[in-house]
Amino acid sequence: MEARLRALVDANGVFTRKEAVALGYHDHAIAMLVKAGDWVRVRRGAYVLGAQWAAMSESQRYAALCRAAVLQARTEVVVSHLSSANEYGCPLWECDLTRVHLTRVDARAGRAESGIVQHRGVIAEGDVAVQEDGLHLMSATRTALELTTLLDVEHALVEIDFLLHEGHTTIEDLQQRYAAMMRWPRTLATDLVLRLADGRSESVGETRARFLCWSQHLPAPVPNFPILNALGVEIARVDLAWPELRVFLEFDGRVKYESRRREGESVLDCVLREKQRESLICEVTGWRCIRITWADLYRPAEVAARIRALFAPAAA
Repeated sequence: MEARLRALVDANGVFTRKEAVALGYHDHAIAMLVKAGDWVRVRRGAYVLGAQWAAMSESQRYAALCRAAVLQARTEVVVSHLSSANEYGCPLWECDLTRVHLTRVDARAGRAESGIVQHRGVIAEGDVAVQEDGLHLMSATRTALELTTLLDVEHALVEIDFLLHEGHTTIEDLQQRYAAMMRWPRTLATDLVLRLADGRSESVGETRARFLCWSQHLPAPVPNFPILNALGVEIARVDLAWPELRVFLEFDGRVKYESRRREGESVLDCVLREKQRESLICEVTGWRCIRITWADLYRPAEVAARIRALFAPAAA
């Protein structure tokens, strides 16, 4: 029976009480299995096996919660907003992963239910995508626009930059769908987010650094800028650059160093190699470098002052 339950989770993300009862489990047995940790209750009436739950990432657990809500919905719904963003692999930086976002296809007001937000809205042609497992979710384009109604500018920008970078949508598609939006609530910031969005940013830290520059009224940097040597050969790419001001910025995050570590290389070796890379870039270009960390992003005025100090000699 456990194999059948595992197959249900693989197919649907969860299994329901109704399915468990059909396999011969009764309520007392279910309660004992949950208490022992053999099963995990994702939400009332929906479960996964304990071993499966332990192996899931935070985003996978959120996906299981969302699928449970879809299976138990009493009307036809589409996964939307943050919940559909999760299906596209968005980082969901500082987002609430305890609430499921669904949109009713009948455009009627949703039922108030603990842990579930049912949105109402007109679904246009092309707004809905269907995954291989049959899950109906909003297209990446519509999802991106929905996020601007739910999140502030910085948080929405992080998610939309990701969708653009991964090729799930384009600026042109976003602008066209935005132009067709009628009477959408809470869209005052949507136009600003679309003007700031740039798929060349490759991480949350890079997007947040760009947002910092905008919020502190610095010149707009170029993301993921290629550095060429005297022969015109690309020797590196920098996170952000101001070519006219001869300054570049590198964001130092833990994920960055872990992703760049070579086989058998320690973190220290990776850091030293990164410093050598920086020295080479400065030698080839004559530019100046500023490095910022995740903690620096919470001190925007201070970081902006450091960047301006580098601009001054270059401008002079």
